[in-house]
Amino acid sequence: MPEYGYFLSCEEFGPADLVEQARMAEQAGFQSLWISDHYHPWNAAQGQSPFVWSVIGALSKAVSLPVETAVTCPTVRIHPAVVAQAAATSAVMTGGRFRLGVGTGEALNEHILGHVWPPATVRMEMLEEAIQIMRRLFTGEEVSHHGTHYTVENARLYTVPDEPVPIDISGFGPAATKLAARIGDGYITMMPEEPMVEQFRKGGGGGKPVSGGTKVCYGTDRDEAVRTVRKLWFNQFLPGEMGQILPSPSHFEQLEPLVTEDMVAGRTPCGDDIDEHVAALSAFADAGFDRVYVNQIGPDQRGFFDFYRTKVLPQLQQT
Repeated sequence: MPEYGYFLSCEEFGPADLVEQARMAEQAGFQSLWISDHYHPWNAAQGQSPFVWSVIGALSKAVSLPVETAVTCPTVRIHPAVVAQAAATSAVMTGGRFRLGVGTGEALNEHILGHVWPPATVRMEMLEEAIQIMRRLFTGEEVSHHGTHYTVENARLYTVPDEPVPIDISGFGPAATKLAARIGDGYITMMPEEPMVEQFRKGGGGGKPVSGGTKVCYGTDRDEAVRTVRKLWFNQFLPGEMGQILPSPSHFEQLEPLVTEDMVAGRTPCGDDIDEHVAALSAFADAGFDRVYVNQIGPDQRGFFDFYRTKVLPQLQQT
């Protein structure tokens, strides 16, 4: 049986709301937390984007659940030596209950300092080098590194956890999944695709954890829930590489007319049909995932947590 966790959205909620949602998640029976790491929201309607490392500090005191970033890009906006310090401190503050989820990122968040946004192949090279640097720093030893993409001189982390921070790698295609299998401590993906899980396992992932996440919109009015998803998260229905290359929320907003309510209704659990919510999460279990995270879209957070505590999680725990 997979572990079921809650996915905190930094794009849609401010710090205080995120901490309160984490408390409600723990009370509802969720077993762990994901939290997104963004500089911008995807669109103005989402309207938030707090600094994830500050929020993790607050979470470490508010709840006892494990926490993981889903996901951090440690390559462009923030140097991997700085991400390593943030991750190590987070692991210490949570008593070792922190995992660092990493990926190649999006221009939306990473181009803000004016650097060139590299193609996907280069971003994967950068990510691999960044992971090498961070793992060396997690040992607490002094690190100097002169590589293809990064330079580190006389860097040492003095505040480190007892065990190195596990690094899970996000992948949505064969190349990134191959990288995750080769060097990751775990694998993250957002679709319940069994072939990707099998590729990870056979490529070297073995018994390492596979984690996935999905979004839902609980509400007693299904049509209203569909409208809420389209308003706040139409970006997740855009095809191709647009999610990785568009540079600002306003660029995503220009594409909103491409997404219809029918597209949303056919691909996102909306409303209060228990079976629909259970089926969406069970699809990840059927595909071989070890951890499944769910995010509630929109303002009815308390209704969602009550619904999952009393109706959805009990059914999932019986399957």
